[in-house]
Amino acid sequence: MPSTETAPAPDAPHEPEVPQEAVAPLMRGLAVLRGLTDADGALSLSELERTTGLARSTVDRVTGTLARMGYVRLDGRDVFLAPRLMELGNAYLAALGLPGLLGRHADALADELDESVSLAVADGDGIRFVHQATRRRAMSLSFRIGDLLPAERTAPGALFAADWTGTEWERWRSRRAADPRSAGFPAVPPGTGPDEKEFTASAARAAERGWSMDDQLIEPGLVALALPVRDAEGAVACVASVVSHTSRHTADSLREAMLPRLRTAIAEWEQLLERHARETAAQLPTGRAQPATPGAHDLAPYAQAAPQGAGAPHAPGDAAGASVGLADWTHASKQELGRGFIESLARGLTVLTAFGEDRSALPLTAVAEATGLARATARRALITLEHLGYVGVDGRLFRLTPRVLALGFPYLSRMPLPQIAAPHLAELSGRVHDSASLAVLAGADVRYTARVATRRVMSVHITVGTRFPAHATSLGRVMLADLPPEARAAWLESIEPEALTPSTVTSRAELAAILERVREQRYALVDEELEQGLRSIALPVRDRAGTVVAAVNVAMHSSRRTVDECVGEVLPELRATVARIEDDLRTAGRFARVSEA
Repeated sequence: MPSTETAPAPDAPHEPEVPQEAVAPLMRGLAVLRGLTDADGALSLSELERTTGLARSTVDRVTGTLARMGYVRLDGRDVFLAPRLMELGNAYLAALGLPGLLGRHADALADELDESVSLAVADGDGIRFVHQATRRRAMSLSFRIGDLLPAERTAPGALFAADWTGTEWERWRSRRAADPRSAGFPAVPPGTGPDEKEFTASAARAAERGWSMDDQLIEPGLVALALPVRDAEGAVACVASVVSHTSRHTADSLREAMLPRLRTAIAEWEQLLERHARETAAQLPTGRAQPATPGAHDLAPYAQAAPQGAGAPHAPGDAAGASVGLADWTHASKQELGRGFIESLARGLTVLTAFGEDRSALPLTAVAEATGLARATARRALITLEHLGYVGVDGRLFRLTPRVLALGFPYLSRMPLPQIAAPHLAELSGRVHDSASLAVLAGADVRYTARVATRRVMSVHITVGTRFPAHATSLGRVMLADLPPEARAAWLESIEPEALTPSTVTSRAELAAILERVREQRYALVDEELEQGLRSIALPVRDRAGTVVAAVNVAMHSSRRTVDECVGEVLPELRATVARIEDDLRTAGRFARVSEA
């Protein structure tokens, strides 16, 4: 597998000279995204100004452009990372291929071992996680996909260091001298870790044994066992780790208990990688990966990114029109926002999304064609991205590096569904002037997980965590309607429907008929069955697989709108909101697990 090693960062020792052809606005935009990532996803505009060293007017223009792309959300003077930004990291992970091929197997191994399992790749003189299967415990692993750790303080680091060249060791020494306590690695507690003698010895042992241990190097209590996963050519594709706590295992007991099973699993994974490589080669005339035309969803971060009424055109839904879509979108955005929109920043970030599954390495011409950019424009963007370490070059082919995951992925990969939905609920509530909520099914009830209330003398007062009987709510009915008929019938048999108002339907046969009707019409409307005077309408929220994972409703006093007005006025707004939530959920859930609560 070709190297994905990241070039030294611009602020590392021996800072490389900025190329004359570098795109300055793209560099500034990436600096803003890194600043927000390091701050766990949120900063005020003034804090961004201080963090990046950029002028306030520049920060305003950069964040305005990023907001237009859907990569950040502006709330007054505060800036928040938005889930759509994850498509940059998704492009790298799809191009890498390992999470897609090995992720579910790592999940299954974690279930079998009842310990956390992670996959990591080399990133310069550090290691970066590309998959996490974490056990939920009081003492559990808190690392996220995209987190960067210093090699000397990890079990995978010793295995990667075993293959370092003299130049790579020298770079590690320079970084250690400049940052002896790992301050440049915010994912780990400050600490010195092993010195050079200890780390070189650890790397030598890892090379001899074929495995490595972390005995509380990162922090007290954490122990890990790591083995390399090799590709069809015998190179280390990634390193798999089993991670535990000293309350469950010592380093020795972890090795004794897990090493045989981990070796067996990795042998199976390596066979899978070899088989995949053969199948891929058999489909290509030359046996070499060829650039493919990306689909519009892969290379259009601008698609549907504009808020309701913003006037930005949506990108076309087919690959042939994707290039035209980018040109039209950037032009329309520039026309609307003027100096507040930086075209070169938007185009430069779009270059990253040209890569993906079966497009791990692309020549300049393919990048230009995929994005609809002029060859010279694409070239300048790639030069800039290479200088900053987000793109590597192998002859005439460009590849994304693990550093792309540093653009918001660690923070956003742990964002739960209620947090994803919250800004969309706020916009919906603002448009319809009534309360909007998100809820999940919890046995016989619905449980509210996010809510935006409207300010009225007569309003619906419900808090997050509130539970109501599912049979009497629009939220419950729209989720129940999606169950298979057998599961629906079993659910109805398991409850004792209670009459909460004179209008509450309690007959199981009538409820079954209502749920079938809801299934057909794809929305649920409940009129004064939960509480007299309360009317609500709901839609289901589906994940990438099409499974209903939650529901969104709008609730109001019955005097506010008739039933027909709910369907005619509120339902279209509700549909638009759910579409945006689902779009964010699809992006966030491609390689990361999205918690429902």
